[in-house]
Amino acid sequence: MEKDPLPKILQYIQEHDIICLGITVMPGPQLKQAIPISKKIKESFPDIQIVWGGYFPSNQPRPVLHSGYIDYIINGPGDICFPALLEKIEKKDKNVESIPNLIYKKEEEIKFTTKDAIYDQDTLPTFPYKKLNSFYPISRYLGKTYLGSKTIAYHSSFGCPFTCSFCAVVPIYNARWKGKSAQSIYKDILLLKNEYGGTAIEFHDNNFFVSEKRTVEFSNLIKNDNMIWWGEGRIDTIDKYKDASLKIMREAGCKMIFLGAETGNDEILKKMDKGGTQSGEQIRRFAARMAEFDIIPEMSFVLGTPVGDEKQVNRQIDEDIKFIKEIKSINPNTEIIIYVYSPVPVEGSELYEKVKSTGFLFPEKLEDWINDTWSNFDLRKNPLTPWLKPYMIDKIKNFETVLNGYYPTVSDIRLGKLKRQSMKFISSARYKLGAYAAPYEIKALQKIWKYRQPEIEGF
Repeated sequence: MEKDPLPKILQYIQEHDIICLGITVMPGPQLKQAIPISKKIKESFPDIQIVWGGYFPSNQPRPVLHSGYIDYIINGPGDICFPALLEKIEKKDKNVESIPNLIYKKEEEIKFTTKDAIYDQDTLPTFPYKKLNSFYPISRYLGKTYLGSKTIAYHSSFGCPFTCSFCAVVPIYNARWKGKSAQSIYKDILLLKNEYGGTAIEFHDNNFFVSEKRTVEFSNLIKNDNMIWWGEGRIDTIDKYKDASLKIMREAGCKMIFLGAETGNDEILKKMDKGGTQSGEQIRRFAARMAEFDIIPEMSFVLGTPVGDEKQVNRQIDEDIKFIKEIKSINPNTEIIIYVYSPVPVEGSELYEKVKSTGFLFPEKLEDWINDTWSNFDLRKNPLTPWLKPYMIDKIKNFETVLNGYYPTVSDIRLGKLKRQSMKFISSARYKLGAYAAPYEIKALQKIWKYRQPEIEGF
């Protein structure tokens, strides 16, 4: 909420007796702020213990703890771990090995404590919305999106029961998932609607739709509250839902679902450890099925996986582009999000073993993660992987530009009808002929109009 949060943090520390600073760190923009802020706080107040949580430190503990300015990492849920750690910090007791979900450094060695099971979400204390509101108006956090004028960002569950080899969640939760009951979710949403004006919901769960029963129960509870909502799920899970379930979801305001399609190649899907029954044919069928229920499928694709030599990788990129165009022909309303394959340290997975065999290495120094090249890697836009050549990256980016020109995303609420039609007209020949190289005229138009391409927030 602050363009430059450091001065306010420093002021707050100076005015209060602070013993600990906790920061949740995702890769990308959050990391770019967290590193210089943590470093400055440690330099200015060396006695303050700095604790990081979130996917990045849990997946990259060595550069984090060897940085010299981060003391502990919360490895997964912190509901029990963090209060227990605060008590130790207050007593200046460094014997923390009995605290679950913790990573720390002892005599230059990285130590991992035992991992707790994911806690029963309904037994945890309710969120102190009123207390937060007394510090900073909650209404300021409810942003204007495609879904509504005041969109609530909400997590109703933790973890995911699957083990995709490219997913940052897997090493943290190890195929475990637990969610709040539909009643608990509805109670929170109703409070945020009635007290703070919420009009729509983004469910940022790693996998909101694990339980069809829970989804249907929530839909029945909220169907008369005029709330539009979006969530993240899996194609092979939601495809098992009954037609009646999809119908009530749409009637209850489910307008769009983010889904990991990844590729139309069944062999690569297996190597990605997608689990379940996802296949290229299922992705085609699912796109058509979503059109029947007027739910927009927001499908992400991961291009540039290490499938073999240079020719094989390049050929697979071409096949994925062809498959994406096929999905758009089946259901033109399908939103497409394109990522370039970036390795995640999931030990034992076939893809990660292949990655290591190429000589790929993550940065050993924490500050290296915030240079421009590695920041793009974090956002899965331009990885430093030896099997992807510059011309392949250009091909992917150029296709993405043309695709977003011919099919402008519905999520860019600033783009009016005339601009959409103009962009589609200018991109038409390129898209139909497959002429993706150097689409400067489309890029210029998108820059002038500040076009916001489809992307999953906070990825």
